[in-house]
Amino acid sequence: MKIQNSMQPVGFDETFGFLCGPHVECFNSCCRDLNQFLTPYDVLRLARHLEMVTGDFLQTYTMHYPGPETGLPVVSLKPEGQRDKKCPFVTSEGCTVYENRPGSCRMYPLARMLSRSRQTGALTESYVLIYEPHCRGFDQSEGQSVRQWVADQGLNPYNEANDAMIEVISVKQQALPGPLKEELAQKLFKALYDLDAFRHAFAGTVEPDCRKIGLDTDSLLLDDDSALLCFAMKYAAEILQHASSLDSRTK
Repeated sequence: MKIQNSMQPVGFDETFGFLCGPHVECFNSCCRDLNQFLTPYDVLRLARHLEMVTGDFLQTYTMHYPGPETGLPVVSLKPEGQRDKKCPFVTSEGCTVYENRPGSCRMYPLARMLSRSRQTGALTESYVLIYEPHCRGFDQSEGQSVRQWVADQGLNPYNEANDAMIEVISVKQQALPGPLKEELAQKLFKALYDLDAFRHAFAGTVEPDCRKIGLDTDSLLLDDDSALLCFAMKYAAEILQHASSLDSRTK
């Protein structure tokens, strides 16, 4: 089957044939020439898999910089090797972090798109199939629906966390467009990606910013990573709103 580089819309209950594994000739090819962005939930899952605190994981395996479109901190995997730029977690046998691999790796060969209703603000998801010339996975006869793929690849918690991040991005674009001041960018990076440092900031006290913006930390579960990440995203959205209101007062 000759594959052209393209993207094709596919419905949630439509089926497609795709299978990947060591028996496929292009196995591990998509883990090279890397430009792999990580979401906050990706960082958390990978750090826990490697039994590392999030700060050490970020320093060892990632790069971060302001997003050109959102101005928010963006984190990407640091590739190995100047020539093939492969994922630091791939070997000839496959992925060494497979159980906690990033959401985009789980999703492939699909991509998930989100749109927001201007009337209600509700998010609607849609999917496309990504066809790349190097990929031989479409030569396989296995068929499944998008719904089955999302369930089988364990994508639901990734999608839920990523939807929360979309809300942060939306607040940023509406309340504080453009580049961020360095102090605010560092606070957002810690809250969204360096969850263990964010947790430490709340150990035995209430973060001063929470007093300013009125966030309730009484029910914060410091030993529950998922609950804390959910809180961290709410915190990020609130400090963006707070910074926007301060900025408008000084103009």
